[in-house]
Amino acid sequence: MKMRKNFLLLLLASFGVMAQKNPNPGYWQQHADYKMEVSMDVKNYQYKGKQTLVYTNNSPDTLHRVYYHLFNNAFQPNSAMDARLKAIKDPDGRMVTKTKVGDKEVKESRIAALKPNEIGYLKISNLKQDGALLTNKVVGTILEVTLSKPLLPHTSTTFSLDFDGQVPVQIRRSGRNNKEGVELSMAQWYPKMAEYDFEGWQADPYIAREFHGVWGNFDVKITIDKNYVLGGSGYLQNKNEIGHGYQDAGVSVKYPKKTKTLTWHFLAPNVHDFTWAADKNYLHDTAQVPGGATVHFLYKNNPAIIENWKKLQPKTVQLMQIYNQTVGKYPYDQYSVIQGGDGGMEYAMCTLILGEGTFEGLLGVTAHEMAHSWFQHVLASNETKHSWMDEGFTSWLENYGLNEIADKKVDNPQGDSYNGYYYLVKSGKEQPQTTHADRYDENLPYSIQAYRKGNIFLSQLEYLIGRENLLKTLKRYYSDYKFTHPTPNDIKHTAEKVSGANLDWYLTEWTKTTNTIDYGIKTIEENGKTTKVTLERIGRMPMPLDIMVTYQDGTQESFYIPQTLMRWNKDNPFSNVKRTVLEGWDWAYPAFDFIVNKEKGAIKTIVIDPSELMADVDKTNNIYKK
Repeated sequence: MKMRKNFLLLLLASFGVMAQKNPNPGYWQQHADYKMEVSMDVKNYQYKGKQTLVYTNNSPDTLHRVYYHLFNNAFQPNSAMDARLKAIKDPDGRMVTKTKVGDKEVKESRIAALKPNEIGYLKISNLKQDGALLTNKVVGTILEVTLSKPLLPHTSTTFSLDFDGQVPVQIRRSGRNNKEGVELSMAQWYPKMAEYDFEGWQADPYIAREFHGVWGNFDVKITIDKNYVLGGSGYLQNKNEIGHGYQDAGVSVKYPKKTKTLTWHFLAPNVHDFTWAADKNYLHDTAQVPGGATVHFLYKNNPAIIENWKKLQPKTVQLMQIYNQTVGKYPYDQYSVIQGGDGGMEYAMCTLILGEGTFEGLLGVTAHEMAHSWFQHVLASNETKHSWMDEGFTSWLENYGLNEIADKKVDNPQGDSYNGYYYLVKSGKEQPQTTHADRYDENLPYSIQAYRKGNIFLSQLEYLIGRENLLKTLKRYYSDYKFTHPTPNDIKHTAEKVSGANLDWYLTEWTKTTNTIDYGIKTIEENGKTTKVTLERIGRMPMPLDIMVTYQDGTQESFYIPQTLMRWNKDNPFSNVKRTVLEGWDWAYPAFDFIVNKEKGAIKTIVIDPSELMADVDKTNNIYKK
């Protein structure tokens, strides 16, 4: 045990060094090491805890205040989350009740109906900085704290506090007794230090959307009724005392008759959150990724779902292997897939997902949430401001992975994302991707922007710089920015370094505006033994163009029109087809002409973007057919 502890201390130290490895000159990030001891009363779903937090200010600024998240406070009538549910046009269906009043369907906030013993709360007491009591104020889900002494740049301080919590009835992500009967889904359950970064404090109130956290190490002890099985973030340190399928092979665990509780001790190195779940009826299986992590599966002992969960295990191993090969190796020795929560949500070293329904649904949500371990829990972008980097890149990897293990592959596994984006454009409800995740007018536009348009950023990047360069970009991005907080410029700049293309225009147009791509074939004119093709740019967003010409005899020829803003030409994506690289099309010109050295009658079809990787919002004018 001592050797194991020493190894983990060395691991924590090495992770701390890695966390500051970022290629941007002058980059810094804060660091927070937590020690927590919590005791859970499973009869009334209340818990008490003590927390010690060593906070290191790596910034160049002197801090006079800090802020904690108290996420549980969102689950109270009249909270900001409750107000948002009542005000938004399309509230999350999981968070409302629906009743018929005459011919109308009325949606009412489930939070508004919570009774005092059903709400969530976190109450803080005895808050100190290096032993000195601190002045603090609770504002919704944020604890505002005035420091007793300023925290100078490149120095550390120690905060200590006591907290009392109540687990809310399960409404969104965290909570008790979810619809599948899981007793405790303990997400966002503890006082969590808010992030301070180059843009200042990120102390956003919680309204059930996205997160941003401080990298650090967690040492957590959870005391709970001995009959409960736990899973979550971190490595269990006392598995031979706990049992429940965690103990070493051949070790038999026997508890004294008077033992009513067990204390589970977890260490989680270099993560930015800590989550756990517990239930008396969890089954616990493991599967090994060759040369990689051990994957734990915790799910209810429900005969209706056991077969699906058994089938899920080898597929999860396959997916992790593909993610490792595509982006980079998962850096922890453990990952857990746990039945709980209210759908699917990623957490440090684990996910909580619903476990019933079809096998395809179970596999899909696992594929998505596990992919977040690369995009959000290793590459920890600020998903409140750049949710498309998190959800979109995760969706790309999910679809790529599922396609790789499918019995029948498709040419473009990201096709559904394009269709969703086209729907959003036609709806007129699109907002720029720079919109804060909490500030979208409706939930649907947010979802399409974050998941689908964010996915297309990568899929369309393949169109711009080629598949090989895209895959190289993902690997370099992961290698350069893991355990840091990358920004949109970092993925763009990585793609530029890999390919040599200028891509600032692409990042600007796609993520900071609602400009659309729309090109069309305007005219086809015969000119002796040649044919003049005139194209028009209808949308505001410029792009390079791949044009495929198919002749009546079945032969093909491609034409590439560079986008001058890129200052670069991609390799021929159609290696078996002769390609002509034309002069560049500057964005200021609304039309572009080129010559096909064949008579018009010899041409069967002309197609703009035969790969369909370019998100042209009106494809009806992209094809000429004789």
